[in-house]
Amino acid sequence: MSIFGKIKDAIFGSAHAEQTSPSATEPTPAPSSVPEPAATTAPPVGGTGQAVPSTSGSSAPVPSAPTSASTQQVDVASQLDAAVKRSGHRLDWKHSIVDLMKALGMDASLAERKELAQELGYTGELNGSAEMNNWLHKALLKKLSENGGKVPAELLD
Repeated sequence: MSIFGKIKDAIFGSAHAEQTSPSATEPTPAPSSVPEPAATTAPPVGGTGQAVPSTSGSSAPVPSAPTSASTQQVDVASQLDAAVKRSGHRLDWKHSIVDLMKALGMDASLAERKELAQELGYTGELNGSAEMNNWLHKALLKKLSENGGKVPAELLD
C-alpha cells in the first residue's frame, strides 16, 4: 500500500468502513422484500405491464441511500487533533509533515517522506530539506481534501 494510502486510511478509517458496509447490506434486504409484493399484486391488477414499472420504481430509491453516505466529508483537523491527543506527545501536525505522520503512529523517516514525495509528484531534491517537507505537508493536505477530507482553508494555501 502506498504511503498516502496509509495516511488516508489512518485519518479516514472508520468513516470509509461505515460507507462500504451499508451499501453492501442495504441492497440485500430491498430485493427480497420487493419481489414478493410484485408477484402478489401483478395477477389481480390485470395490467401486468403496469405492475412491472412500479416494481422497478420502488427499487430505484435504494441505491440513492449509499450515495448520500459517500458524500460525507471526514474532518481531517479533528481526526489529527484526536490522534495527537492519543499519542501523548506535543506534535504540530498543522505545520510539520513529520509531526503529522508521528501523530498517526507512522514512520516519519526520510525514506518514508521521500516515497510520499514521489507519490505526490515532488520534483525537487529528495533530501529532507525544509523546502521538501513544507511542500510535502501542503501537498498531502491538498490531496486529502481532494479525496473527501475537510481541511481548514488556511492549511490549503
